[in-house]
Amino acid sequence: MGSVIGIIGAMDTKGAEFDFLKQEIERRGHSALVIDTGVIGEPRLHPNITRDQIAESGGTSIAELASRKDRGEAMAVMAAGAAKVVRELYEQGAIRGIIGMGGTAGTVVASSAMRALPIGFPKVIVSTVASGDTRGYIGTKDIIMFPAIVDVSGVNRISREVFTRAAGAICGMVDSSVLPVTDKPMIAASMFGNTTQCVDRARAAMEQKDYEVLVFHCTGTGGQTLESLTADGYINGILDLTTTEWADEIAGGVFAAGPNRGDAAASRGVPQVIAPGCVDMVNFWARPTVPVHYSERNLYEWNPNITLMRTTAEENARIGKILAEKANVSEGPVAFLIPLKGLSILDSPGQPFWDPEADRACFDAIKENLKPGIPVYEMDCNINDPEFADKAVELLLAMLSSH
Repeated sequence: MGSVIGIIGAMDTKGAEFDFLKQEIERRGHSALVIDTGVIGEPRLHPNITRDQIAESGGTSIAELASRKDRGEAMAVMAAGAAKVVRELYEQGAIRGIIGMGGTAGTVVASSAMRALPIGFPKVIVSTVASGDTRGYIGTKDIIMFPAIVDVSGVNRISREVFTRAAGAICGMVDSSVLPVTDKPMIAASMFGNTTQCVDRARAAMEQKDYEVLVFHCTGTGGQTLESLTADGYINGILDLTTTEWADEIAGGVFAAGPNRGDAAASRGVPQVIAPGCVDMVNFWARPTVPVHYSERNLYEWNPNITLMRTTAEENARIGKILAEKANVSEGPVAFLIPLKGLSILDSPGQPFWDPEADRACFDAIKENLKPGIPVYEMDCNINDPEFADKAVELLLAMLSSH
């Protein structure tokens, strides 16, 4: 007995393509639940969930959307409605996976629905924008994007291959079972290439104490995902040892996580050890992409695709103030750990970003803006020295044992 897989998209303009996909899913022993998000024409593939239901869940009627002929409004309404309907289908156990297809509009609507689903639930989109910047579509969820290669317009020798493999992918994901494991308390840790030594050591130590450690790469999305999982109640404690995303947030770098970074832990009272790891650097793509007004700054080509810019004392002071203010509103225990001999590999004696004066501006701002009762531990070492990771683990374990 197969599983029910949701198929979401515009069944008016792409009905033939979805019909092919539906047949491929059924050929593999599963059944399809068709969700129509089209607006204008009549559906060419009979839906189980109609466009009227989607529009009503989005706050209006399909007739009103069609009469106004505002494509932007229609996509916003259908995206909101699809997210509500698909979430309800998941909660009812009506679907075991979901797949969508489309161009920019179809990808927006399908991905909006998929972002309403939990991590681990199978999600696939065949999309014409899968090879570009997909951050706005995927967000913090595990959506698999299949490059469409050609437009989702007709079943031809190229699209037939893509649609068939995509059907195989979603069916394989639905068929795959995750082996059960004993749940352990979950710790989140933030990491960058420049703090890998520190976080790897801390992770190993926490695992020896029977905690499960999730490490998040601080590329903007990494920090947002940490926030999302913390807000959803998955995280028991946080080693926020790499707060570099704040440098990108204030200086216009490419790895900003947004102004809400740190809010989830504070509001849920999750114990956290915070360090200003890698706030000595702002991230840009390849050297030619660095804004002109930063061309005279201290720049370092970390790899052919990433260029780092050393932060100034003024920028570091702003970051320190933000970190303190975020910690001040925490409902749970918080401690700051400060490495006096550098915040990264590059920020150590003899290295390109070594600037004790700029670092000190961050440290001073943290201490000046913290409310009484939040401890600050200064250590005469670099963030990647073993004793720093060991101290971070010691502090977090003490918080967890008394929380």
